[in-house]
Amino acid sequence: MAQRLTIGRLAKATGTKAETVRWYEKVGLIDPPRRTDANYRVYAASDLARLSFIRRARNLGFSLDQIRTLLDIADRQDRDCASVDAIASGHLEEIDRKIADLTALRRELGDLVTSCRGGTVAECRILDALGTDITR
Repeated sequence: MAQRLTIGRLAKATGTKAETVRWYEKVGLIDPPRRTDANYRVYAASDLARLSFIRRARNLGFSLDQIRTLLDIADRQDRDCASVDAIASGHLEEIDRKIADLTALRRELGDLVTSCRGGTVAECRILDALGTDITR
């Protein structure tokens, strides 16, 4: 007999909250599961694999739209994987842009912290750099 999972077991196996599983169903990333006579959700091993894919993609920072597209592509095994590469490459470029932005931000904030010489708030170089007269 095929593996049958409750929402709790599926959630635990993938490190996902049950509410998130239900939301993924609502937005169409996961097909609605079969229901028992008592109206409990029952998931198959294929649902576990699909949710694991979604969780891994989310952990890598892919958007839900990107994941939806990747799942659509994966469902059609005969397609060229160039579109998968394009999505992953675009996402990698976005990550590189964010890293560059954060590196510049870190450098600027580091310079501010280094410029601090202690003293009173009236002489604070960090507050001066953030804005001129902020006192009321």
